[in-house]
Amino acid sequence: MSKTISIPYTPRAIQAELHAAWSKHRYSVSICHRRAGKTVAVLNHLLRDALMSKKPNPRFHYLAPTYRMAKTVAWDYLKQFTENIPGCKFNETSLHLDLPNGGRLSLLSGDDEQKHRGIYSDGICIDECGLMSETIYPEIIRPALSDRNGLNGEKTYAIFIGTPLGHNVFYDYYNKAKEDPEWHCAMYKASETNVIPEEELRAARNSMPIDAYNQEFECSFEANVPGAVYSKELQSLDENNQIGKIPYDPALKVRTFWDLGINDHTSIIFAQVSHGGRSINIIDHVSMSGEGLPFYAKLLDDKGYTYESHTAPHDIVQRELGTGKTRQETALSLGINFRVAPKLPLEEGLNAVKMTLPRCWIDREKCAGLLESLRFYHRVYDPKNQIFKSTPRHDWSSHNADAMRTLATSVQQTVQPTIESNYSRRGSMSGSWMS
Repeated sequence: MSKTISIPYTPRAIQAELHAAWSKHRYSVSICHRRAGKTVAVLNHLLRDALMSKKPNPRFHYLAPTYRMAKTVAWDYLKQFTENIPGCKFNETSLHLDLPNGGRLSLLSGDDEQKHRGIYSDGICIDECGLMSETIYPEIIRPALSDRNGLNGEKTYAIFIGTPLGHNVFYDYYNKAKEDPEWHCAMYKASETNVIPEEELRAARNSMPIDAYNQEFECSFEANVPGAVYSKELQSLDENNQIGKIPYDPALKVRTFWDLGINDHTSIIFAQVSHGGRSINIIDHVSMSGEGLPFYAKLLDDKGYTYESHTAPHDIVQRELGTGKTRQETALSLGINFRVAPKLPLEEGLNAVKMTLPRCWIDREKCAGLLESLRFYHRVYDPKNQIFKSTPRHDWSSHNADAMRTLATSVQQTVQPTIESNYSRRGSMSGSWMS
C-alpha cells in the first residue's frame, strides 16, 4: 500500500513558474533578485526528482561556490523539507542526504573542483557560478551529465541560478541561454515579482548605493561599474534582445566610424544604417594599436564589405609634424575618403550616444570588445564632493567609446558639414553629403 508524503513547501507564483521551466528544459538560466526564493525552489525541485526518479541509484547535486555557503544556505533547508520523509540519512561531513528509494542529494562546493571529477549526475543546480572557476561546468559538471541522459526515459539537466555580479561566466551563460533554443532563460526583478513589499524595496533603495540596489534587486549586470555612462541604455538593449547575432546585409552599404590613434589604439565600428538613421545595425568592430593607415586600408579591403562612407573625429584634419600632411590627406592617398564628424562638446557627444543606442542592434560576438568598453566607460567619483565628475575616466575603454561617439554624432546629423582640407581648397575634394 502506497503512502503519500507531504513536503512542507508551497511554491510562490514565480517558483511555480520556475519549476515548470526547469521540468521542460534540459538547461536553464534563472536570474533572480535577492530573497526571491530561488534556492528554496531549486532544492525542492532536486528533492522531488531524486525521490521520484526511476533510474537505479539516482544522484542529484546542488553546487555552491564554497563549502561554507553550501552548508549555511542549503543544508538546513534540506532537513526542513525532508522532515516528513521516513528513512532519510544525513551525512554532516560530506553534506549528502540518502533517501529511502536509494536516491541521494548531495551539496557540492567549488572550493576544490577537482574532487568532483568522475561523479555522475542526473540533475544539478549551480548556484552563483560567477563566483566559481570558469572551467568547473564545461570540464567537470557537463561530462557528469552525459552517460545517464535518457536512461529510463529521464533526461539529465543543469540549472544555473543566481544574482548578477557583473560580467563573468554567469553573464556568459545568461547570454547563451537567450540565444540557444535548447536553453531556457528567465529574469525576475523585484519591481516585477511583488515578492518583497514596495515599502521594503523603498527602504532598501534609500539605504543602499543605487548601483548595489540595481544589481541585487533589479538584476542589473551593468550596475557593478559605479558611474557607468551607458549602463541604462545597454541594459535596455539586453532586455529588448538588441544584442545578438546581427548578420551583414549585402543589400546595404557599410559605414565605418573611427577613433583614429597614432601611437595609440584605433577603433573602427562597422555599421549598416537604414530607414533614415532610425535603424543602425552594428555588425563588426576592430580595435588594435601599433598599426598605421596602410594597415587599416588593407583591413577594410579584406573585410569584403561594400562601403558607403568612412567617418573620423575632427582631429583628423590636424597636420602631422613629420610630413606636413593631415591624416585625412594620407588616408585619401590610400583610398580612404574620410568624412569629418561634427565637433561637439564632450557632454553633447555623450548625450548623442545615449540617444542613438536605442536605435542600435549590435552583434554580440564580433562587437564583444565594443560592448565591454561601453559597459565599463564610467565617470570618476569625487569623494570630497560626493558626486561623479562630468568627464569620464580615460582608460582602455575610452577609444571604443570615442568611436561610438563618432557614430552617434554623425548619424544624428541630417546634413553633414563640408570637409575642409587642402584637397577641397584645390578642388580635388569638396561638397556636402547626406547622412
